[in-house]
Amino acid sequence: MHLHILGICGTFMGGLALIARAAGHKVTGCDAGVYPPMSTQLQEQGIELIEGFSADQVSLRPDLYVVGNVVSRGNPLMEAILDQGLPYTSGPQWLGEAVLRTQHVMAVAGTHGKTSTSSMLAWILREAGLAPNFLIGGIAPGLEVSARYETAGKLFVIEADEYDTAFFDKRSKFVHYRPRTAILNNLEYDHADIFPDLHAIQTQFHHLVRTIPASGAIIRPSNDEALDEVLQRGCWTPVQTFGPGGHWSAHDVDAHPGHFEVRAGDQAAGIVSWGLGGEHNRLNALAALAAARQAGVQPQAGVEALSRFGGIKRRMELRGKVGDIAVYDDFAHHPTAIATTLDGLRRQVGGARIVAVLEPRSNTMKLGAMAARLPGALQQADLVFCYGETQGKHALGWDPAQVLAPLGERARAHSDLDAMVRAIAAAARPGDHILVMSNGSFGGVHQKILDRLALPAQAGA
Repeated sequence: MHLHILGICGTFMGGLALIARAAGHKVTGCDAGVYPPMSTQLQEQGIELIEGFSADQVSLRPDLYVVGNVVSRGNPLMEAILDQGLPYTSGPQWLGEAVLRTQHVMAVAGTHGKTSTSSMLAWILREAGLAPNFLIGGIAPGLEVSARYETAGKLFVIEADEYDTAFFDKRSKFVHYRPRTAILNNLEYDHADIFPDLHAIQTQFHHLVRTIPASGAIIRPSNDEALDEVLQRGCWTPVQTFGPGGHWSAHDVDAHPGHFEVRAGDQAAGIVSWGLGGEHNRLNALAALAAARQAGVQPQAGVEALSRFGGIKRRMELRGKVGDIAVYDDFAHHPTAIATTLDGLRRQVGGARIVAVLEPRSNTMKLGAMAARLPGALQQADLVFCYGETQGKHALGWDPAQVLAPLGERARAHSDLDAMVRAIAAAARPGDHILVMSNGSFGGVHQKILDRLALPAQAGA
């Protein structure tokens, strides 16, 4: 079958393209931004890419158009598909029907930690020799790719996003996946561009819970009120909990932030020793261990595997150092994720200064739905630089200087990226940890900061 994928360079749709190619289909695709690294990864797999959404692409005559949620009405190619009555479907629906129905699907859902937990789970299963298939929104060094599919495999780990499926299907993507094992990692309000309130998101999670068989498993944190309310609306599947008071728990063994003992019930499963800090990483690890147990991986083997896990890109990733000033990159873009990331770094660096560099770029943050929570989320930073464009599609609908005023002189707002880089370099001191947080490329600000710091001292002012 020939599939033509609209929006192919997005993380999900690009991964789907690789899976379709591995399944034996001919795959072509188009996007408004065909650029590395996704374009390179796709082209290496023999996937032809077209820049833009021109209507003349219907001349390719594929058997099916697979439409990403970046596509909306008014898109020239989509309008031609509709006018000519050509066959189309969404990415999640195609994946669910063509691939996942023959797999034991292990879905990782939740507002935060989906990519990290999915990567940990896939890593544990791989280390156990189970050769899992997967589609994840990031790349763990040991996994090397964000998507993998072999027809002989029977386990499929998928990052299960609650965002809507397509312009013609407003259900959450994860409703199409029909998991047998589901991690519900946490739940709070997000995606203000499509959900009016938390209750609307809870309804989508309720729909997901309705699809999980009684012979499967739901794995959830022990203390999440929003998830309590979801499961109170109906649950037909055994539930396991992790975290304080849960069946799976983590306990300190020494002062090192990356060392903790795992307990499954009353049984000690071993000590995880890795380079990742933060309570969120411990909780993600517990969820991954519980899910792996559903696939037959003993807790002790899972703990040993996690001790070899190296994290994933854009999750507290050290991008470089100039002298003893370190620059990190992190995907955090929601107030809870920002606070959690800062807490993790604070536990690692102790009393050293943390300089937070924030780009509120997600739709939720641009709309200002979470803006009032930012001062509290940034409390652990010694200095805060917030970048917000005043024009264009990434322009903020609120004033960062006004919102961050409770932080006083610790917070500085900028609308000029280069001017902000100069200000960061001028403010930096030996021993600082500069943490850049954005869910976009942020104009390559990480390297710009490193380059500026490397200039002679008088040029950095």
